[in-house]
Amino acid sequence: MKIRLHPLLTPSINWLLLALPLAFVFRFVPSFQNETLLFVFSGIAIVPLAGWMSRATDHLAERTGPGLGGLLNATFGNMPELIIAVMALRHGLIGVVKASITGSLIGNILLVLGSAILIGGIRYPHQYFNKTAARATATSLALAAIGLIIPSVFHVVAQRQGGGGLLLAQQHLSLAISGVLLGTYLLWLIFTLVTHKGLFAKETEEKNVVDCGKDKVWPLRSSLIALGLATFLLAIMSEFFSGSVEAAGSSLGLKEAFIGIIIIAVIGNAAEFLTTVSIARKNKMDLSLSIAMGSSLQIALFVTPVLVFASSLLGQPMSLEFTLPEIAAIVLAVGIAILITGDGECSWIEGVQLISVYLILAILFFFLPDPKEIGKSHTNQRPPLHEGPAVHRSLGA
Repeated sequence: MKIRLHPLLTPSINWLLLALPLAFVFRFVPSFQNETLLFVFSGIAIVPLAGWMSRATDHLAERTGPGLGGLLNATFGNMPELIIAVMALRHGLIGVVKASITGSLIGNILLVLGSAILIGGIRYPHQYFNKTAARATATSLALAAIGLIIPSVFHVVAQRQGGGGLLLAQQHLSLAISGVLLGTYLLWLIFTLVTHKGLFAKETEEKNVVDCGKDKVWPLRSSLIALGLATFLLAIMSEFFSGSVEAAGSSLGLKEAFIGIIIIAVIGNAAEFLTTVSIARKNKMDLSLSIAMGSSLQIALFVTPVLVFASSLLGQPMSLEFTLPEIAAIVLAVGIAILITGDGECSWIEGVQLISVYLILAILFFFLPDPKEIGKSHTNQRPPLHEGPAVHRSLGA
């Protein structure tokens, strides 16, 4: 006899909403104020709120038709990551924001897609997908990676050649490249929604069926209310989360790079992770690749340029210069994505390989010292100026 649980007792991501009131307690109740616990519970609360935001967008897309619906999904697909990053920018956490961009890019390609291929491959020995559509997305990701690498190349070359106004020139370069990336994203939307929508129409239809499930499509008003409420609460939790990053990182012994690349990226992509893995278990790898790689593409071509422009408006100008480990991680992830999409087929071992690369990069960023710590260590190791002559005198004696 099969026991049916009450819907409220069925395991669900919505259980994590219990962290929402606790976050308010750790933020506003004087006797319970704790930056570390605020960081933990506001981060947990972001996960279901991002899921509700995505769900409301999908129901809204069903009401508005395929054209506008596809545009809504493309626009709001990575809104949680954008909101978290904007709140972090308000607190001047530019390094964390750049790290979160890197984390979202590599997390979607390596962890989300890798888990989907692994779980789906365990159930189906061989899974197939439209390699033409996947290769088009992978090629656009390569373009995005070039756009993120060039400012770092400029910085290295300009430093060697010398000259003033380097920071200003670098910011202007980043703004110009951001404009190109945004323009490319708009053309990508035209490609996927208008001129070559046949390549992606099946994926869009399947996504709507999976996301809305057996539920009736919500009325337009309910979708808008749910979207607005989820966005509002997500903005508050993101403010709590970003405001407690430095204190929590210090108390937990976590570096900015690790928080941005691993923790924030995992929180922001949790809802997409569950959806992508669930779809892969149904042998719909076209859709799994579309969500995972498409999300990385949105981060690179849409979210990142928007953050560059927003940073200037917020008085916290952010350039597109990334650190060498971040660039290496992005190039490796995009390169693997191009390799995987080449044959239109995947198996579970490829999922293991993607996850292994992600774990190696996570270990790197966990042990990688912060630039601030490196600067302090060099300062502490440098002998005082008056010690030099004294040493020579003692040697001479």
